[in-house]
Amino acid sequence: MKRNTEHLKQKIREILDFPTPGIKFKDITPLLEDPESFKEAIDGLVDFFRDIKIDKVVGIDARGFLLASAVAYLLNAGMVIVRKKGKLPHQTIVREHDLEYGRGTLEIHVDAIKKGERVLVIDDVLATGGTADAAVKLVEHLGGDVVGLGFLLELSYFPGREKLKNYNINSLIIY
Repeated sequence: MKRNTEHLKQKIREILDFPTPGIKFKDITPLLEDPESFKEAIDGLVDFFRDIKIDKVVGIDARGFLLASAVAYLLNAGMVIVRKKGKLPHQTIVREHDLEYGRGTLEIHVDAIKKGERVLVIDDVLATGGTADAAVKLVEHLGGDVVGLGFLLELSYFPGREKLKNYNINSLIIY
């Protein structure tokens, strides 16, 4: 189902030169602060995947957690967090990846996903696809089946969708 999301775009502000010079950061906090917009965004993400059996929803550090936990709740699925290196207390596996403005490292607990579990990956932004690809690789390394990826917004002028072309990708707002 295609939603009109122009009014949600108005809730996202652009911050120039954050976190590094040359970046135009999409700040989703005004959308999250508005109860109606936040509800509509979560409902929109859930609608993409409502008819797919999902065992776990993976939220990517850090804004992805805010969206993924609500999506997991509404889909009656477990919630798994993928964090930046050094933030998880139990044994982990690690994956490095490229960012729009450098490199990053993500990790997941070794027992977070069981073989054959159907997993949905949620994050706030799809840009280069490096972060989402790293999360997908972590899930697959643990034996999970990635049945979809959902993003609040997609920066279509970056190659993220192409990088993840073998997966079911849905973005609520596209720039």
